Amino acid sequence: MADNPDDILSDAVAETAGAPALDGRVDTFSWQGADMVFEEFGSGTPVFVLVHGIGMGRVVFAELIDDLKKIGRVIAIDQPGYGDSPEPPRTPTMERTADMLAALLCDRGVSGVTAIGHSMGTQVVAELAVRHPKLVSELVMIAPTVDESARRIMIQIGRLLRDLWGESPKVVLLGGYEYLRAGPHLIRKMRAMMVHSPERSYPRLTQKTLILRGEHDCVVPEPWAQEAARLIPDATYDTLPDTSHQSMIRNAAPTTRRVLKFLGRGSTFLP
Repeated sequence: MADNPDDILSDAVAETAGAPALDGRVDTFSWQGADMVFEEFGSGTPVFVLVHGIGMGRVVFAELIDDLKKIGRVIAIDQPGYGDSPEPPRTPTMERTADMLAALLCDRGVSGVTAIGHSMGTQVVAELAVRHPKLVSELVMIAPTVDESARRIMIQIGRLLRDLWGESPKVVLLGGYEYLRAGPHLIRKMRAMMVHSPERSYPRLTQKTLILRGEHDCVVPEPWAQEAARLIPDATYDTLPDTSHQSMIRNAAPTTRRVLKFLGRGSTFLP
């Protein structure tokens, strides 16, 4: 049960949006002057680590968490300055966030995880896998950003607005709430995302990787997602039909099915 006003408000927004309320074990990890709030669900193996995108927080993974915790342990983070995590003294790079996540996993005694990133989160999990390869067994990249031809803030904002046009109220409500929580430094955070060049890290990945893209994703062009799959030595590419950039928020089941198939596990618990 939520025990502070922010948690109560988050639960109310999730309930209004029709998403499950998060009911895991919440803790805070401090590292080199920054704090990262994380929440754990389930137990055993496999261990899934969920990393959200720009402006978001772990709450957007609520449905996916509800699925994955039935078969293993889930660790969902709020990157510094997002969700419940306080604003850090300086905006971290993708590499620094990956190093902080690695320190968290080591602190929790976890390795060999399935790291799942969405949007900007794919940049973080890619760096995690490259810089700390023993911690990551598999990668799942949902809507990988940012393509080389569009590393401009206004281009990304325009794409996001097009993607949200006609989206479900669930996506708009949850996403809008999380963007408000990201605070006044969102442009600075977007710059940190833009200066990162994921294509330099992709060829260095040694982990089995699944790349997922929503069929109607306006933020991630299909040629770029396919190029990412080509650059990664052991990558599989798949499309989520009739979905946009926020595919796992609207309906997580198609994502869950593909993740479990990728891992060689059944998904009979899904409707």
